[in-house]
Amino acid sequence: MIIYLHLVLIAAIQGITEFLPVSSSGHLVLLPNLTSLPDQGQTLDVAAHAGTMIAVMVYLRRDIAEMLSGLFSPAGTRTDQAIGARYLVGILILASLPVIIVGLFVEFLDPSFLRLTMTVAIANLICAGWLFLADKGPILHDITGAIAPQDTDKSGHHVIDWRQLSVRDACYIGLAQVIALIPGASRSGVTMTMARQLGYDRLSAARFSLLLSLPVIAGASLVKGASLAAAPQKDQLISAGIVAVLSFIFALGAIRWMMGWLSRTDFSAFVWYRLGLGIVLLGYLAIGG
Repeated sequence: MIIYLHLVLIAAIQGITEFLPVSSSGHLVLLPNLTSLPDQGQTLDVAAHAGTMIAVMVYLRRDIAEMLSGLFSPAGTRTDQAIGARYLVGILILASLPVIIVGLFVEFLDPSFLRLTMTVAIANLICAGWLFLADKGPILHDITGAIAPQDTDKSGHHVIDWRQLSVRDACYIGLAQVIALIPGASRSGVTMTMARQLGYDRLSAARFSLLLSLPVIAGASLVKGASLAAAPQKDQLISAGIVAVLSFIFALGAIRWMMGWLSRTDFSAFVWYRLGLGIVLLGYLAIGG
């Protein structure tokens, strides 16, 4: 029973927090640090990330289908869809390169301070303050230069012309994503924060953050999966399958809730949650936790 409860906790934490601006890695670090439960290990980590990646693909299926259709159109095709798809793929690759390169070094060095509760607490406090300031209004350039949903289709899906996302802004967001290698910083959090600071509306910032998660999660899963292939753990296959399915369910629900939430209000709830979590963790450490 305890084993299955552990699997549900891992899937819930990863699925719910991966795309909310609250840091999934930070919460997963806290699970073994604050409880008697063991670290989930690489097999379950890869499974949880695979589940969340599939959830993004399901939620963004229209964007992905349009992107693939335009990307694999005949050579020389100059339709708006083909041009937009190729541009978006290039932007996603450009914005992903910094975190992939730095992430490989972090994976190799494996610094122990990244697993400390103190690291998670401080990262939450700093990034909560940054998100609060960025969400108050654009700082780096005028909002008139930012993208925003132009229209919605019959199902309420926001139609965005991604060609309005500049190469410069993609570089800024990509560099910000490197900060997310620190547990507690939040990959989705820093990418949305930087997008807001650049002047993008909340829904566009969140949707681009979701798109940007695909190459990052896929890359991280491949790196960790390669090490598992060298030393397979067949006894964990059933557990990995359970975690993957549950992570998918939790993640899809969390994405839909977040996008609905951001269509009505701002990031304040996430800011206060992260400030509260950081203060509680510092208090816990102060009393000898």
